[in-house]
Amino acid sequence: MSVTRASRAALPSFHHAHHFHSSAASMARRNTASTKEKRVGGLLISEDIISEEPAGTDTSSAGHLRLQQQRQRLYYLRLIEHEMPKLVAVRPAKRVQPLVVRTISYGGETHPAETKRTIVVPVARLPLKGAAAVHKFKLLAGPRWTIEPPRDAGVGADENAGEHGYFKITCEDFPKPAMNLKWASDTLDRLLAEANDPQDKFEDLPLDTRHMEARTRKAKKGDHVYGRGGVRPSIRDFPKEWLPAAAAPASTDVSTTQ
Repeated sequence: MSVTRASRAALPSFHHAHHFHSSAASMARRNTASTKEKRVGGLLISEDIISEEPAGTDTSSAGHLRLQQQRQRLYYLRLIEHEMPKLVAVRPAKRVQPLVVRTISYGGETHPAETKRTIVVPVARLPLKGAAAVHKFKLLAGPRWTIEPPRDAGVGADENAGEHGYFKITCEDFPKPAMNLKWASDTLDRLLAEANDPQDKFEDLPLDTRHMEARTRKAKKGDHVYGRGGVRPSIRDFPKEWLPAAAAPASTDVSTTQ
């Protein structure tokens, strides 16, 4: 097939048009590829081919995010290891046990329960003066006192201060969270002042545990059955005052009268 003279004249322009539509990055690589060449073992090899990284060596954006999280975690672990021991020097000499205050949040959404505040504290950590004050405080607390820690209290059952039970008080009557917390704190202070009052100790009144027994019956986990409240009753639990009086020993002497 013969090419006319007009077609031959058009070929250079077509060749230039092909390079005109190439990207600037590819043109730059073409221009610099010839200048970055060296002879290795008698072969002329481009340095771009030698220094080019193999495909797939870099991780994805999710991988970089994971690495950033690991760096942040290691940073705080180093702070805990090297900087936290220095705070021992400024630790107060007297150990103060703060109250456990529980709040509720719905992630920024408005809800009536967000103003609710709950205070939980072990009775053994309260400033009560003696066993009589502890007994009186339990009586005054009523159903707010329990032997086991509340499930939503933030206090574990394996803590050391649970020998006298736990006290829990909640308030959501006021429109502001600080007002509800202030009322609960003031109520606890009034209970402590009344329990430490030596005028009437209420030592002859037994503790009321009906609220705990009702909660156990509602749970129906086995302890609601009679005799399974932790320890089964035995003959030792029978009241001694209910036993009949001991009969007088019968006389072995038999006297006969004529």
